[in-house]
Amino acid sequence: MNKKTLGKLSMDSLASKLTEGETEQLYGLLGNVELSLLYKASVHGYQASAFHQRCDLQGPTLLVAFNRSGYIFGGYTSVDYAQSGRHITDKKAFLFSFEEEMLLCNKVKSGHFARFDDNKGPNFGQQLYFCYNNQPVVYHQRGNAFSFDAETVYGNNTELIECEVYKVQHILQVMEKPWRNILWTADRRAQLMEKIRDQKPLTTSVSRFRILMIGPVGAGKSSFFNSINSIFMGRITSKAMSGSTGTSLTTQFRTYPVKDGREGKLLPFVLCDTMGLEEQSGAGLDIEDISSILQGHIPDRYKFNPITPFQPDEQKTSRQEKIHCVVYVIDATKISLMSEKLQEKLTTIRRKVNSLAIPQMVLMSKVDEACPEVEKDLQSLYVSSYIKSKVQEVSSRLGVPVSCVLPVKNYSQELELELNCDVLLLTALQQMLNFADDYLDDVCPMEEDQPK
Repeated sequence: MNKKTLGKLSMDSLASKLTEGETEQLYGLLGNVELSLLYKASVHGYQASAFHQRCDLQGPTLLVAFNRSGYIFGGYTSVDYAQSGRHITDKKAFLFSFEEEMLLCNKVKSGHFARFDDNKGPNFGQQLYFCYNNQPVVYHQRGNAFSFDAETVYGNNTELIECEVYKVQHILQVMEKPWRNILWTADRRAQLMEKIRDQKPLTTSVSRFRILMIGPVGAGKSSFFNSINSIFMGRITSKAMSGSTGTSLTTQFRTYPVKDGREGKLLPFVLCDTMGLEEQSGAGLDIEDISSILQGHIPDRYKFNPITPFQPDEQKTSRQEKIHCVVYVIDATKISLMSEKLQEKLTTIRRKVNSLAIPQMVLMSKVDEACPEVEKDLQSLYVSSYIKSKVQEVSSRLGVPVSCVLPVKNYSQELELELNCDVLLLTALQQMLNFADDYLDDVCPMEEDQPK
């Protein structure tokens, strides 16, 4: 990871206890930032007053703790410490820990407070307290804001040898020219919608393109369908179950057709949703099940069993039931945190898809969460050098061309449709249909499918 492009660590006269490798992993988690060391407990004291004197009203901060068992862990909050006496809502807050040099991240659960802002030491979710009672200790009590295990996060050793707090400043790197050209206009949205309505498979054996969505838990597969459905319904919808839990909310294989308006006809594509991929063997979607889906064996609403994969019968399936394009959905904020096990699973899946000559592309979701400037203005997406670096990184990790990686923002908390969001989503869908069309052209030459 290039520190020149992802940020720098400013320490002034204080020395950070983080190694260069640990710092770079944190940059991968935080984005294009500069870290400035505000508070160091071994220098300034473990008292809450010392912490607040140096850390209040400093904007986003990162807390890093070190205990006597060698664990490194902490949390991030994007909201000022201000001793306000209030519960703080912060959807960007997270806990992290290093485990065998790998960085693990645990985001705050939707609908829960990220912390309580008082005059005591810092806490996260009123579950994990640092410098508790003005002592070099961490304290953990039950709570629902974060799902974590004390053994995994800090080895159940509550004695701290250091606690550091960094000011997190996001650095905007804007390119002189967009690295992709896109028209952010209502005319372009209307044009894309009309083109999608008209793009029917030319082969008579297939009535609608079938697009398979694959990705880790929480990456946004179901949310993408809900977003596309919302655009054509003209309002925000939530037909597919989606959320931010640690395990997959999708337990069935679902095929989602989309209507052109509430009373409209079906559009010429079906989005197929799968159970999320998980690192552990015996958890999440089984790779053998993916093979059955690709070949059209698994029926709609089949409930996945991670222990026993689907057993297809010998009956042949039609081309209509097979998958015509595979889309990997990857969270832009977690690309650098992708574990080797998950990357190996994705590589195995890609080999299988390649063997069937099915086209593949990547949706890079949550671009607004990955880059603060994109969150402010989605039109800055293609002038952000940081987003470009994330596209290149996911391209390298998954082995797909950069041209096949499309950044998107799904609808998540919005109550109304937004033009810029629609343009990105429709552009991605259009590319999926183009890929599926190319695949069918290859396996079903037009002259073989003409009515006689």
